Amino acid sequence: MEREFFDIEINGVSMRVAVMRRNGSLAPIVLLHGFGSTKEDYADMARVERFGGRPIIAFDAPGCGDTECTDLSAVSIPFLQQTLQRVLELCGVRRCHLVGHSMGGLTALMYADDHRDVPLSFTNIEGNVAPEDCFLSRQIIDYPSSTPSEFLDRFIERMWQTPGFSHPLYAVGLRTKVRIEAVGPIFRSMVGLSDNEDLMSKFIQLPFPKMFVYGDENRSLSYLATLEDDGVELAEIADSGHFPMYSNPPALWTRIGDFMERSEKLQHD
Repeated sequence: MEREFFDIEINGVSMRVAVMRRNGSLAPIVLLHGFGSTKEDYADMARVERFGGRPIIAFDAPGCGDTECTDLSAVSIPFLQQTLQRVLELCGVRRCHLVGHSMGGLTALMYADDHRDVPLSFTNIEGNVAPEDCFLSRQIIDYPSSTPSEFLDRFIERMWQTPGFSHPLYAVGLRTKVRIEAVGPIFRSMVGLSDNEDLMSKFIQLPFPKMFVYGDENRSLSYLATLEDDGVELAEIADSGHFPMYSNPPALWTRIGDFMERSEKLQHD
């Protein structure tokens, strides 16, 4: 894996996007991290033998990780979609296996709905498809604070104290992985889309293989049966919750690899 930076401008906002990638001869995997995480969530995929020969591309979303952005108030899911499009163009990617977690899953869903000719498959790792998925982002409304810094402080403490696989691990890294000024704009955009767009229908109607990944801690999600009935493959990851890449990465990589290989075989047949 190599690290590099892409200078990108979107709607007058300049960015220096931190990218992690490697080359290969097979269909590429493009990976989008969740809120408060970074591209390194997926770095270990490069060490998994079954992904040998596949290009891997991941980048830090504006407001996260090492990506620099001149106007964090502009960051939203549509803004992240445009960032993804520019990264794909600069990497020369026309078709890919698309993987997104949480915020990245919602970004990937909206992008895939607008660019249906790009994904070979879509792995949605607990990305928003219904209002109930805003258990993180809706806190910007449910727990108002006087300053963005105060909100993040309390958000981190709530996450650390909330029972669940990997919650303390996630919480302790938030302050170094996300810019305070980006939290509110991102969360409000996620809540707005989840409450006002029919994300479930968008996801189900995508015309390529789709898999929804969730931790066994979240098997009570109300819509899982609906997804399965409408042809979406479900992947339950043992001993994990919202962050299977932290709690049980080998199981997650296995399910993603199996799904991508079946998707390619189906298309070749």
